[in-house]
Amino acid sequence: MSALAEQPPQSAASARRIAGLALPALVVLAAEPLYVLVDTAVLGHLGAVPLGALAVGGPVMTLVVWIGTVTAYGTTGRAARRFGHGERAAAVAEGVQASWLALAAGVLLAVAMQFAAGPLARTVAGDASAEVADGAALWLRVAAIGAPGLLLAAAGNGWMRGVQDTRRPLWFVLGPNLLSAALCPLLVYPAGLGLVGSAIANAVAQTLCGLLFAGALVAERVPLAPHPRVIGRQLVLSRDLLIRGAAFQASFLSATAVAARFGVAAVGAHQIALQLWFFTALMLDALAIAAQSLVGAALGAGDAAGARLLARRIALFGGVCGIAFGILIGAGAGIIPSWFSADPQVREQAMVAWPWFAAMQPLAGVVFALDGVLIGAGDVRYLRDLTVVSALGAFLPAIWLTYVLDAGLGGIWAGLTLFVVARLVGLLLRMRSGRWAVLGATR
Repeated sequence: MSALAEQPPQSAASARRIAGLALPALVVLAAEPLYVLVDTAVLGHLGAVPLGALAVGGPVMTLVVWIGTVTAYGTTGRAARRFGHGERAAAVAEGVQASWLALAAGVLLAVAMQFAAGPLARTVAGDASAEVADGAALWLRVAAIGAPGLLLAAAGNGWMRGVQDTRRPLWFVLGPNLLSAALCPLLVYPAGLGLVGSAIANAVAQTLCGLLFAGALVAERVPLAPHPRVIGRQLVLSRDLLIRGAAFQASFLSATAVAARFGVAAVGAHQIALQLWFFTALMLDALAIAAQSLVGAALGAGDAAGARLLARRIALFGGVCGIAFGILIGAGAGIIPSWFSADPQVREQAMVAWPWFAAMQPLAGVVFALDGVLIGAGDVRYLRDLTVVSALGAFLPAIWLTYVLDAGLGGIWAGLTLFVVARLVGLLLRMRSGRWAVLGATR
């Protein structure tokens, strides 16, 4: 009997059930950024050079986190389908193969970083001092030792979300990050390790986290041998998600490049609005994770009606959350930018982007929710194509036209809003077609 067979569609789509998956996922998503804030505060008291080294090295490790996120999202949908079909062991087996893939990628990254850290740090540091670049390279070499654990944890999050277990991942991620937050100042100050102490604390947390997820996998008592064919299918799914993510990265880097051409105040205001936009996206991603798990399970159980009901309800919840964010952002227009800058020109420029930033929130809420629905359904190729077309056909032409017409920050954020609208239209058309709702244990 399938895992969802005893539940009516309304039960699977209930607000309590969605929140029960989304809220723990939100804590897991927030753990890493909060630790980075602690790390930044600790190193900030050592002086400008260690802080600059972290600022250079941090974005490189963020790419590893991004790869981990792709691994988790790709695994969740596949595991959820198996789970919904009543095949828990097969769902966990997806996690086994994802973990082998994650471990191999993590070891490769850790080894490669020992050689590439120096050139990467010098490239990212640019005109910064050689001391900053050397410090960033050292931090990267040590922090990269945690890459296998980081990616193992991502794979573990993926299969556990697929079997709708979000409580254990909460503790597996939160515990090591709290330990690391306590360990970081001890290694930096009393132990006298400085920047290296920060990197060690980072690697310890990620390794411990990966070991906890690996232990949970072993405790399931499923075969642990790698299967290249399954890993190959997971690589295809990860490839599509990586291409989709690359389209996002190219769009945001281009937007920042254009903002920089409008002056220091414009790029500063753009950075404030963009980081807040990323924060709201992080909050809404928790809802998308719930969608991945529930929709995948419903389709695996052969419940197309339940999957469509889930899609509508999760989209509604995303829109409501987006409206709430939009109201808060709009109400804070005269206050929030001052938290990040005392420069009146920066605050003035922020007000140019602010109406667009607030107005797009309800639309973005629906988009992020429906992204989760299609990832859970395994309809990743469509998501990839939609994102690439929206970026190349809407966002990038809009922001470069903004540069040519000297339309300023308002033009850039109008372009970002157009990007969200284009994706929303594509997602709604896909929902209406029903071609995403493919039933069965596999897609």
